[in-house]
Amino acid sequence: MKSRVLTLATLFVATQLTGCAMFRSYDNELKETNQHLSTGNVDAALAVLEKNNTGEDKDLLYWFEKGELLRSKGDLAGSQNAWREADGMVFKWEESVRLDTDKYLSQFGSYLINDKVRRYEGYDYEKVMLTTQMALNLLAQNDFDGARTAIKKTHEREAVIAELRDKEYLKREEEAEKEGLKTEYKDLQGYPVAALDAPEVISLKNSYQSAFSHFLSGYVYEALGERGLAAPGYRKAAELLPNTPLLEQALLDLDKTPGKDQDSDVLIVVQSGLAPARDSIRIPLPLMISGNLVITPLSFPIMREDASTARISQINLDDKALNLTALNSTSAMSRRALRDDMPGIILRTTVRAVTRGVAQKQINETNPMAGLVMGIASTITEGADTRTWRTLPNDTLVTRVRLRQGEHQLSLPSGLGGSKVVVKVEHPYQVVALRVVGNQVYTAGQAAHVLTPPAPAAAVASLK
Repeated sequence: MKSRVLTLATLFVATQLTGCAMFRSYDNELKETNQHLSTGNVDAALAVLEKNNTGEDKDLLYWFEKGELLRSKGDLAGSQNAWREADGMVFKWEESVRLDTDKYLSQFGSYLINDKVRRYEGYDYEKVMLTTQMALNLLAQNDFDGARTAIKKTHEREAVIAELRDKEYLKREEEAEKEGLKTEYKDLQGYPVAALDAPEVISLKNSYQSAFSHFLSGYVYEALGERGLAAPGYRKAAELLPNTPLLEQALLDLDKTPGKDQDSDVLIVVQSGLAPARDSIRIPLPLMISGNLVITPLSFPIMREDASTARISQINLDDKALNLTALNSTSAMSRRALRDDMPGIILRTTVRAVTRGVAQKQINETNPMAGLVMGIASTITEGADTRTWRTLPNDTLVTRVRLRQGEHQLSLPSGLGGSKVVVKVEHPYQVVALRVVGNQVYTAGQAAHVLTPPAPAAAVASLK
């Protein structure tokens, strides 16, 4: 028994101290990146990202962030290339889940490995939003056929995730019962429970299905003349976000005979803000270690909202105010993901702490100095995983209008800099996407561009 405990202790120290990921502060890295993005300096934001990812083996987060930054810059080809790299990694994850779900769950559920040492696989909502953002890139180039392919992949990915999470839930319940542990985050004294129990979080069916993604699929299928496929997309969006007039109207309009006028059906998409950051909070928990009740400080993740960008509810189109409908909140989805993951996080963290405590007690009895080293290592490496896709837009809002073909002018509220955007409408169906961070407005594709305000004239003094 003693040798087994010592082996576990050695494994623990080795895994905890392997690689620099344990000491990496991802939030600090992305703070600098996002500061540049919110001031309009995308090149500087990209430079910071590259500086913090110098190794050849780039992880999923690197490709997530790079794709969004290049999209903001207007480099749609570069953005798609980066996101294809990310999509390939997610596809490998899907294959591992499909081939042997039980094996995948047993590897992921390993108790001795701290979550932040694991290779980052992305949260479910990030995997789904990846293909949604790729579809938006294609629609900015009026490539509806390409967007259709990305949307089909989104639906297939949702099905894989749904099946996996059902099995994971059952396995986690069995493990918690076997270990005799309670896994309720509401029992963590000092944990911000209200953030996970907020109405906008509780109302979500799950953490990965987005009303915007399904509404966009309906719009794409409708534009391609596939109304039979458009209806399920609109219907699913309305199911995910009930009592939303825009979604209900989209379904009703499918039954109408298309008009013969020459106006275009234009979908304006405004994505604003940045995804919330993950932080780590320490909470003391009473644990039974070798028959003794020990108060042990353990780390758990919390969400910290981004405050870089003012909320937006209206835009002006040709001097007419248009209300926007919010169809996606990354904040709500990320908190729902954390809410669903917390039982597993508590279980893994608690079992790891007990195992570590037993091992340290055994080492102290034979080699106090080694026990001291292990205790110091445990203190240094204790911390929750704070990695998450930080450049992902927080809010996605839309409005749908019929416009005559030609040039139109959009303007944003003065609180967002009052930027003006020229939009060229030239197709029967067209998507115009705007990205707002801080006071900066970014566009992509040839159909929209931000008007640069003239520089203030220099004061001229004349003396007679």
